[in-house]
Amino acid sequence: MEQLTHIGLNHYLTISAFLLGFGLFAVMTRKNAIVILMGVELILNAANINFLAFSKYNGDMAGVMFSLFVIVLAAAEAAIALAIVINIFKLFRSVDVSSIDTLKE
Repeated sequence: MEQLTHIGLNHYLTISAFLLGFGLFAVMTRKNAIVILMGVELILNAANINFLAFSKYNGDMAGVMFSLFVIVLAAAEAAIALAIVINIFKLFRSVDVSSIDTLKE
C-alpha cells in the first residue's frame, strides 16, 4: 500500500507565495535594518523558486540561469547592505531605520 505523492507546479507556487508574503511583511512592518534585509532575501528566494519551478515544468534552462543570476545578485546585495548597516551602527549606535533621519555631508 504505497502512496505516491506528486509535487506539482501549484505546490511550488504556494510555497513561493508564502515566502513572498513573509518577506513583504518583514520589509513593511519592521524597523530593524537586519530584519528588513532578511525580508528582502525572502522575496528574492520566492522569485528563485518561481524561476526554478517554471524552468522544470517548461523543460528549459532559462529559469536556472535567471536563478543563478538572482543568487549572485543577492550575495552582492547582502555584502553591500551589511557594510552600510555596520557604518550606520558606528555612526548612530542603532540599526533602527526610523531613528536614522539625518544626512551628513
